[in-house]
Amino acid sequence: MAAWEKEFKDYVYYLKLEKKLSDNTVEAYLRDLRQAASYMQSEFSISAPEKVGEEHVTSFLAHLYDRGAEKSTQARILSGIRSFFNFLLLNDRIESLPTEFVDSPKPGRKLPDVLSVGEIGAILDAVDLSAPFGHRNRAIIETLYSCGLRVSELVSLRLGDLFFDDGFIRVVGKGDKQRLVPVSAEAVRLIGHYLEQRRTLPVDAKHAEVLFLNNKGRKLTRVMVFYIIRDAADRAGITKRISPHTFRHSFATHLLEGGADIRQVQELLGHESILTTEIYTHLDSENLRRNVDRHHPLSDW
Repeated sequence: MAAWEKEFKDYVYYLKLEKKLSDNTVEAYLRDLRQAASYMQSEFSISAPEKVGEEHVTSFLAHLYDRGAEKSTQARILSGIRSFFNFLLLNDRIESLPTEFVDSPKPGRKLPDVLSVGEIGAILDAVDLSAPFGHRNRAIIETLYSCGLRVSELVSLRLGDLFFDDGFIRVVGKGDKQRLVPVSAEAVRLIGHYLEQRRTLPVDAKHAEVLFLNNKGRKLTRVMVFYIIRDAADRAGITKRISPHTFRHSFATHLLEGGADIRQVQELLGHESILTTEIYTHLDSENLRRNVDRHHPLSDW
């Protein structure tokens, strides 16, 4: 390993002085590189980096896969190996890159949990409307689901963003980009009840224009919305791990299942790229496959 360690020492200086990386980051790079070097030396008797070829890097990635490493871990390690050999190439230590044509493992996209329409109904029904903030809490859940909002968008809603006569709310999304989203009649009704109740509660002057307020009359935090949802889900007996974003996922999935155009869903969600929205088509496909398996007469063949 002497030849490897000599190159590692120079590479460390490069990372710290040229790249300005932290000690922890550099140590993580070295740990991955030493793992690769140890494998290549034991499997192929490669005593120096300049002897590494594409087939050796590919074999090491296969080794990581066999050991159960996640694709994201494989991709991270390969990125570090690429950086190391790029350094060697720039300093004329090697003549070609052994990583040039090695494809990076593509991390699989974890499909988000989705609630059924029945589960959402149960969560809404579980909110105690006789509680001091019952109407607010139910309005929050209905608005999250019926408008497909991010929790940050929900807590930032202002009274001036409500255009109920036209059936829309104005949403300020990422990058302060605004969009108009249709609002359900039920959300309008629940928000109306909450606003009537709000008139009897203290309101902090600095937060008077914010729609949803806490018991001190101030803007709700995202964490508070999480607790509101968790409490209602627990009361409804829902065992899935859910968050405010679960309602946004459910909104998109249910629209696509109902035949909505993906471009329209993209616009409603405020996604810049259609690729982000396409994850919900995978959810819809999974649902279709399960239904075929369950109901098709040949599914047991």
